Amino acid sequence: MFSGHISNIISNRYPRAIREALNYIKNTDFDKLEAGRYPIKGDLIYAQVLDLETKDKSLFQPEVHRKYLDVQYMHSGQEIMLVATDLGNHKIAQDYDDERDILFYDEIENENQILLLPGRFAVFFPEDTHRSHQFDGKPSRIRKIVVKVALSELEQA
Repeated sequence: MFSGHISNIISNRYPRAIREALNYIKNTDFDKLEAGRYPIKGDLIYAQVLDLETKDKSLFQPEVHRKYLDVQYMHSGQEIMLVATDLGNHKIAQDYDDERDILFYDEIENENQILLLPGRFAVFFPEDTHRSHQFDGKPSRIRKIVVKVALSELEQA
């Protein structure tokens, strides 16, 4: 997992597929888009524009993905995200859903908290459990963009 601010991208430090995702984020006016899915490179790289409400941590389970990594970008609002390394020893809450590329865990140990503010992004790899859109004090509306990047795109970088 790594994070940064969209205004401070040094391109040669990221694999090509992640640069593609970050460039899409940097060059798209998300105020003009409806919530939904937008292809960047077909099903290999695509964006999900999400309008959500932050909620209490207890309402979300940690998740991981196996085929895609997430580039999560906060367009407006703020959220707390919890992150931990997936060591493969957590109790599974919901088995892996191949179609949605998601596996949910029950509670996990050693979660680290990050605050995602407007302009900030975080990249989560399959070994990173993450729990998103939690409130910081009280529920609020957020607009978040999640760019899904197929792991096969990284292998071609």
